[in-house]
Amino acid sequence: MTAPRLQVVSFELRQSPCETRLPFRFGAVTMTRAPQLCARVELRVGPQVAAGFAADLLVPRWFDKDPTKSIEDNQRDLIAAARAAGQVALATPPSTLADLVAAMTAACFAGTSAQAPERLRLGFGVALLERAAIDALCRSQHTSFWRALRGDLFGLGADVLAALPSHPLAPIAVRHTVGMQDPLDDADLTTPATDDLPRTLRADVAAYGLRFFKLKIGAGRAADLTRLRAIATTLTACAPADWRCSLDANEQYLDLDALAGLLQDLRADAPGRELLARLLHVEQPLPRHLTFDPAHRAALRELATLAPLIIDEADVDDGAFAAAHDLGYAGVSVKNCKGVLRAVRNHALCAELRARGQAAFQSAEDLTNLPVLPLQQDLATIASLGLTHAERNGHHYFKGLAHLSAREATGAFAAHHDLYRRHGEGFALRIERGELEVGSLDCVGYGYASEIDFAARAPA
Repeated sequence: MTAPRLQVVSFELRQSPCETRLPFRFGAVTMTRAPQLCARVELRVGPQVAAGFAADLLVPRWFDKDPTKSIEDNQRDLIAAARAAGQVALATPPSTLADLVAAMTAACFAGTSAQAPERLRLGFGVALLERAAIDALCRSQHTSFWRALRGDLFGLGADVLAALPSHPLAPIAVRHTVGMQDPLDDADLTTPATDDLPRTLRADVAAYGLRFFKLKIGAGRAADLTRLRAIATTLTACAPADWRCSLDANEQYLDLDALAGLLQDLRADAPGRELLARLLHVEQPLPRHLTFDPAHRAALRELATLAPLIIDEADVDDGAFAAAHDLGYAGVSVKNCKGVLRAVRNHALCAELRARGQAAFQSAEDLTNLPVLPLQQDLATIASLGLTHAERNGHHYFKGLAHLSAREATGAFAAHHDLYRRHGEGFALRIERGELEVGSLDCVGYGYASEIDFAARAPA
């Protein structure tokens, strides 16, 4: 398959409100509501014009953690980033999809320094338009994301694609998020239930058969130690015998010695030692602007002897992972909101580094991905990269498909029975034995076979 030349002929942004069923604290903010931004892109590919969609929740204080900005500022900035990327796309002459993404990136990053923190926010718009263009391109060629990727429809080159698995993976195990305010069992509940979905860690394990977990830290060494010991005690009592976990510091550990001390403190008792024995990696300990500071090299390498380290918020451009790996980080997160083609390129870099005998891996993470578009397109990416488990949290903090119009929710269930189940008068994510079945996502387009009710959303 030869990468076709395409041209963006129109784009439109719309948004819809989403409210949590449970408050979600990560890093320095607690989220109870956020709009979901949806992009529609039309591409001309040869004589055809095809439309594609992508969407993301406008999560506050993650893309931009400037404390002087309000949540509304954060959301306006993200919409502005998407609008700026769309304007560049309209002005870009016919090109391959990879070249279109490169043009949007260059224009949107103009005037910023390498590894500048604001690139995460600016890149959000590029990534949103990239996904909508991927969807439109796949539909124009009547092919799935997986087949388009393997056939180099996007123009990445054979060397980048050589390391991809021979077929998309299914199923994908859920790595369940345990936020910093989340109750562990019924004794921790302080508010009455508003629905019959699980609210505690123990209830989630019982309902879904979970065996992978992502534990949020960042309250300080002493508070984190107490919290992790309590989580380990709960999981040892209720989770399958092979449970595993990761830690996410969300840029909250300025002192790497304190983080190393936390991991060493865990060795002092049985619950802590149990958690350490099951620890997969530690995610983004340092603030993004300090991640690449060579002054931290020795401390990073010492910390890496206790647990592998990955970057997340610091993954601001195509060179970020290589720079981080040189300092002692072993892995990089996969999030569609940072870029699909970047994730594929990082996959190839990981394979190259492993071939040289160096530790390197990708880890699938979640920025509260909700059905249909954010969740399903993210899962399609993860499956195509062959990642066996992924942090998922949207199903826990939000109520099923209740944020969608009835028309869109019903259509998603009809097209993707393997991914959704009936729940009361609506639908919820189907998690069985701790896993998601994603076979139905290998369909024409980028990860969804149902209709997107774009008109039900308000102009952004």
